[in-house]
Amino acid sequence: MTSNPIQTVSLRVLILYSTVDGHTQHICERLQTLFVNAGVQVSLREIAVQAGSELPDYDLVIIGASIRYGFHRRVVRDFMRVWRSSLQAKPHAFFSVNLVARKPSKGQPETNPYLRHFLSSIGWCPQYLDVFAGRLDYPRYTSLDRCMIRLIMWMTGGPTRPDTAIEYTDWQRVDVFGKRLLAALPARIQAD
Repeated sequence: MTSNPIQTVSLRVLILYSTVDGHTQHICERLQTLFVNAGVQVSLREIAVQAGSELPDYDLVIIGASIRYGFHRRVVRDFMRVWRSSLQAKPHAFFSVNLVARKPSKGQPETNPYLRHFLSSIGWCPQYLDVFAGRLDYPRYTSLDRCMIRLIMWMTGGPTRPDTAIEYTDWQRVDVFGKRLLAALPARIQAD
């Protein structure tokens, strides 16, 4: 008589991101490290509509997207419109990265105007949702972006000195979000 030992089947997570200046990718890399350290296989990719064909291969899909001038990039909207039903068939999460989230009154998914507008405009309600404050880095911006973002910051009471570089991201909050997603992963085992 042979025994059937139980083996843990490796869980797979897909992290897709859309970034303008690289900070959203940095947040996704932090999440990737958290999952890898827990023994989860992680694929990290820039979002593209064709990446949706891979969704069935993963146990959890996480999407992170930054905004610029009040909007998420078109590729994020296109991806959601094409693959929303496939996403909703499995555990999935979305987070937005924007500077308005630096303000406590706009730093929650329920109170962040850019996140709320984006979700309502595409008719999507992710299972797991968060918003993180991004990074303000005038020296790295193009001249046009520097002028536009300084104007926005002036109008909203933010820093306007052209040499300002401030990271507003609450990394502990990012870790809490990642741990919440990790805990939501199904326990997968199979008999050998």
